[in-house]
Amino acid sequence: MTVRLGSALLLAAVLLALSATGRGQESKYPRVDVAVGYKVDPAWPRKPKGYTWGHVPGIAVDKNDHVYVFTRATPPVQVYDADGKFLRAWGEEYVKSAHHIRIDHEGNVWVADVGHHIVMQFTPTGRLLRTFGTKGKAGKDEKTFNMPTDMAVTPSGDIFVADGYGNARVVHLDSKGKFVKEWGSLGSKPGQFSIPHSIAHARGRLFVADRNNVRVQVFDTSGKLLDVWSNLITPWGLWVTDKEELWVCGSSPMRWRKTDSSLGCPPKDQVLMKFNLEGKVLQLWTMPKGTDGKEEPGELNWVHAIASDSRGNLYAGDIHGKRAQKFVRQD
Repeated sequence: MTVRLGSALLLAAVLLALSATGRGQESKYPRVDVAVGYKVDPAWPRKPKGYTWGHVPGIAVDKNDHVYVFTRATPPVQVYDADGKFLRAWGEEYVKSAHHIRIDHEGNVWVADVGHHIVMQFTPTGRLLRTFGTKGKAGKDEKTFNMPTDMAVTPSGDIFVADGYGNARVVHLDSKGKFVKEWGSLGSKPGQFSIPHSIAHARGRLFVADRNNVRVQVFDTSGKLLDVWSNLITPWGLWVTDKEELWVCGSSPMRWRKTDSSLGCPPKDQVLMKFNLEGKVLQLWTMPKGTDGKEEPGELNWVHAIASDSRGNLYAGDIHGKRAQKFVRQD
């Protein structure tokens, strides 16, 4: 009886202390932030009058911290500086339906156009340099893609295309655009894909966001499977930082629902994760998921693309939110 009474008194004391803290009294714990966080800059960017955004499936940052927003609107490529100042825009005469966008080591801009079934290379000011695939023709051979989703370009100029929605393969082209090889097929076994939705390259490795299979698959540049990161995130977009770390955006792992045409549409939450190249999770951050048509600053709604600048700030583009946002790093 005495033991029970003592336990009850101890529990009551704990509950009283917690209740007091909840009423706004000072916590006895030091309020020291040790987690890195991110705070939205609601004034970024300063979009020119008359410019619109549709879905924003692609976003990239160059070595000058200029941010390339790739949107399903006119003009499709809009460029802003880190403070939100508008710099230039282009692409309406070339792009049918935007997907991911990349900047190569020479500063050229690469876009995946799921509407025209092609990948294109541009100068930073929008002059078309090269087209890969056959414009307007969907296929699965050495000269055609079927809704390609993304591309990774190595320092030596080799091109790896995630191909994509219509196909389930990675296509390797050499620096001159000549077909080298392909790998992958539709399925869930190691090395297979179900929507290879994004691709990135770092240190001789290729990282593929295998979205429907809830994993990132890692290959060498010959197509040999090196590793599989499963059950951590449903990946939508990839970005390699200057420090050779990999950001992945998407949602928590999900299972198929009867209403899903592709997995996680709509996603249940919005997750950003950073990995080292060996697959160790370095950082996790979540954003509130916005309500369709009622998104507030700092909320994401079907986050599709992620990029970072030289200061560690993050930029995210989403689909239903129809916007790009800047999230300032808080140390």
